[in-house]
Amino acid sequence: MSLKIAFVASDNPSAQTARAVLVGRYGQSEEQTADIIVALGGDGFMLTTLHRTQHLDVPVYGMNRGTVGFLMNEYSESDLMERLKEAEEEVINPLSMRATCADGTVHQALALNEVSVLRSGSQAAKLKITVDGRLRMEELVCDGALLATPAGSTAYNYSAHGPILPIGSDVLALTAIAPFRPRRWRGALLPKTANVQFDVLEAEKRPVMAEADSHLVENAVCVEIRSEPGIKHRILFDPGHGLEERLIREQFV
Repeated sequence: MSLKIAFVASDNPSAQTARAVLVGRYGQSEEQTADIIVALGGDGFMLTTLHRTQHLDVPVYGMNRGTVGFLMNEYSESDLMERLKEAEEEVINPLSMRATCADGTVHQALALNEVSVLRSGSQAAKLKITVDGRLRMEELVCDGALLATPAGSTAYNYSAHGPILPIGSDVLALTAIAPFRPRRWRGALLPKTANVQFDVLEAEKRPVMAEADSHLVENAVCVEIRSEPGIKHRILFDPGHGLEERLIREQFV
């Protein structure tokens, strides 16, 4: 049985060229009727594609035509149909961000990797952290902080010295970015069900922005984050090269 494939590509010339070649070889289906969506680009484009198509309940198979490609498979033209039939599926849930701004406006967004709160001025941010309605830290002075999913734990979180989380673990990583006080606070591991709230202290003097997978909100004063188990993103990987293997491999380089 032949698979119906919808090919999508980033603006990168190599991705556009690859799409033209693959469409010519395997044909093109509409996303709404496709069995699989094949995304050609880098991790950023993969995240964009997953967000854009989340209502379709169609698995996405990425092939790397970008830079890092952590969420992507290797690019190949000749054996695609066989690879798609043998691919293994990973299901990940996004984080939901609700950011309230100084002017009272509220912005909502989803994040597959992480939600971060970052200083946007010359002075360090001051944050109050509440977990499940219980105050956990009265004041964190830092460049920022983030809450990462297992899938996103090797991205910004890892660069900020946060832990790499196994893909099947029901935990989230709360990681400080360049903490000044408490100086040696390395963050926390929280259950996936946790509701985390960052309140910005001295917001006028120390402005903060919130970001969820490149969705940016300026002048945030309160950022609420929780996992969304009702939303499932289906990602396909070649056998032996899934997220679990990649997360383990990252810890030995």
